[in-house]
Amino acid sequence: MKAIFLACNQALYDEVLQKMKEIGLRGYTSWEEVAGCGMNDGEPHLGDYVWPTMNSAIFAVGEEPKVSEFLQAVRAIDEANPQLGLRAFWWEIGGTI
Repeated sequence: MKAIFLACNQALYDEVLQKMKEIGLRGYTSWEEVAGCGMNDGEPHLGDYVWPTMNSAIFAVGEEPKVSEFLQAVRAIDEANPQLGLRAFWWEIGGTI
């Protein structure tokens, strides 16, 4: 199993959730409004008067090959929308109880 943490511009949130639904990646928790700033470039998303944009975040857990298919889909979303910002981080995890 793998865990995924994904942060993206709020404008991409519905598209990301739709991809999860299409792939059948069901186990997730999401936060629709989170603040943040990328490591390399891009504008901060802080929800204030200077930087009004916000991010959304998703923490998901799933089995292969669904996780790999989802990561490929979000890479395509990010490449199609480079100005908005989307990052996904994943790691191997143990089972659930």
